[in-house]
Amino acid sequence: MKKYVKQTMDVVRKYIDEEMKNAPVEKTGEVLSEFETKIAYFQHERLIHLMVTLAFAAFLLFEIACLFFLPSAFIYTGILMTLIFFGLTIGYVMHYYFLENSVQQMYHMRDEIRSFLKKETLT
Repeated sequence: MKKYVKQTMDVVRKYIDEEMKNAPVEKTGEVLSEFETKIAYFQHERLIHLMVTLAFAAFLLFEIACLFFLPSAFIYTGILMTLIFFGLTIGYVMHYYFLENSVQQMYHMRDEIRSFLKKETLT
């Protein structure tokens, strides 16, 4: 997913920087439409990862709470589960952070294209 997000952003950034000023307004409109569709997909992906991240954070908190109530025979299993959930939670937080920042950058890129189109249609 990271590769796809970066690739999408690179293609659109290249279009904005190199081609948009000389391209027909219709092509820029098509690029904007396709980009807004991809933004919607990435927003959905971001929402799903937020829910998964929160679920793993809840599992982690539950497992930490269980450590206080487990019999001593199961304490090592509890510690192992806590470490597993901690690692998964950290991984999901990092991925969600990437998705959140990428989508916000895409909003700014979309705004650049929209303001360019608005300016072009007024002249």
